[in-house]
Amino acid sequence: MADSPGAFDAKAFLKTVPEEPGVYRMIGAEERVLYVGKAKNLKRRVSSYFQRTQASPRIAMMVAQVLRVDVTPTRSEAEALILENNLIKSLAPRYNIVFRDDKSYPYIELSGDAFPRIAYHRGAFSKGARYYGPFPNAWAVRESIQLLQKTFQLRTCENTVFQNRSRPCLLHQIKRCTGPCVGLVSKEDYAADVKLAARFLEGRASEVIDDLTARMQAAAERLAFEEAAGYRDQVKVLQAVLHRQFADSRRDEDVDILTAVEEEGITCVNIAMVRGGRHLGDRPQFPSAAAGVGALDAVLAFVEQHYRDHPLPARLIVDVPLEPVRVLMAEITDKPCALQAPRREAEKAWMEQAQNNARLAIRARARDTGRAEARLEALRAALDLPEPPQRIECFDISHTMGEATVASCVVCQDGAMKNAEYRRYNITGITPGDDFAAMRQVLERRYGKVAAGEGVCPDLILIDGGRGQVGAARGVLADVGLEAVAMVGVAKGEGRKPGLESLVFPDEREPLQLPPDHPALHLVQEIRDEAHRFAITGHRARRAKARVGSRLEDIPGVGATRRRNLLASFGGLDGVRAATVEDLCRVEGVSRKLAEQIYNALH
Repeated sequence: MADSPGAFDAKAFLKTVPEEPGVYRMIGAEERVLYVGKAKNLKRRVSSYFQRTQASPRIAMMVAQVLRVDVTPTRSEAEALILENNLIKSLAPRYNIVFRDDKSYPYIELSGDAFPRIAYHRGAFSKGARYYGPFPNAWAVRESIQLLQKTFQLRTCENTVFQNRSRPCLLHQIKRCTGPCVGLVSKEDYAADVKLAARFLEGRASEVIDDLTARMQAAAERLAFEEAAGYRDQVKVLQAVLHRQFADSRRDEDVDILTAVEEEGITCVNIAMVRGGRHLGDRPQFPSAAAGVGALDAVLAFVEQHYRDHPLPARLIVDVPLEPVRVLMAEITDKPCALQAPRREAEKAWMEQAQNNARLAIRARARDTGRAEARLEALRAALDLPEPPQRIECFDISHTMGEATVASCVVCQDGAMKNAEYRRYNITGITPGDDFAAMRQVLERRYGKVAAGEGVCPDLILIDGGRGQVGAARGVLADVGLEAVAMVGVAKGEGRKPGLESLVFPDEREPLQLPPDHPALHLVQEIRDEAHRFAITGHRARRAKARVGSRLEDIPGVGATRRRNLLASFGGLDGVRAATVEDLCRVEGVSRKLAEQIYNALH
């Protein structure tokens, strides 16, 4: 490193960097972290920043500000990924382009059971199951599952249902399932159908059609015409799907089409997915905290973040210079992938569609942003606040005659709801039905931490209630030293009709009733309704859990283990209630005598 501030001796520093996986931090003036990155080879990756020519003006600007580079070697790339994520969250580096997505990409799951189940899947993968994807949206997954049901008739039911059926369900009757639950198909024949479905999901649709055609001809030669007709129908379905789209490659291939469009000061990265030659749609995404991001920088950031979690397709088509992308892909994966610019007619059509959809997404985002800013300004003016409230938190209480009281807190940031920051609080130790005590408890728990420096202080607090709830809330905020935070209650109007709400202030001001078409009232209603929905959902779940437990616990001989086995076997109390005595006897630890007791207690 250089001895004098303002100069960085990259050549000397790079001699000390190990060729190991790890995390690097670019440090600028005043010890400010400019960028955090990970690498499977620290020396090679960090060296790439100090070449004579940079990949983009943004990177060149960042490198010019570097005074020091800190590196942290790790034992594996997985450790480096975890450390990188933690540092980006805690340090918020200026030059990191972060794509935040509320939901993971959906997949199709083929379970590892004796009779595999086909299902929609999000989240972590389970051992033993096979996963196909990712898909750009839920619609593409569900359409594919419906196609597979229609063609290969695989089961979609949960294991708790599958294991306890005594007769085939409606899906079997409409020829969407072969009925493995009741032995209407052999394990070998079902496995053959699963194999065909897996090949189709892997993009080998032509092989599947050829296989089905051969089976059809063999059945016809055996004079098994009904069986042959079934294979014929399967072939027709698959051929219709493969040839129904204009932008179809007519080839069984997996391709991702990646574009970045910059318009109206907003950059959008759009990824379109082709699986097995079928265009499944696209998914626009926007980087956060990345003002002035160019198309190349956005694509590079997206490639690094997306393909660390999702498999690379056979081909990746981009509309930015290929060499920087190729260098980055060599860093993040060893899997071969053909990187190309669009050349054939179909590829150009895919790229044009992806670019157009990115522009539409940018215009929609700009429109929504302008609308949000207008509503926040209207709320500022209505409540006489010094600045538009950027962070609004709203609280609601839900219970049934005092039972299973739950409080909710929802967050609106910059005019948009932030689902990831929602919180529920189970209220205990109060007189059942005392909403004022419930409100005091949730605010003490929420803002006691904020006052201690463990949370974010909002600009405005909304309370679903009138003067009583607002008074309780005011007392709590005064106790924790946050009485300066703006607060208002949302009191329901006559007949609880929307548009007749009154805004109740914690001071001596008269309640404010805005016109039904006022944009500030619309924003308040939207946030209040979301708090109510979140609270009542949590309350119902807590109430149902308490009632399920109490009903089974009241039965002599049903302890915690047997109760857990019963609920797991039948998928909940409704399933236990619907079971026969014979069904109950099949559960581990349940004798016939106990099964009769359970059956009689629930009927």
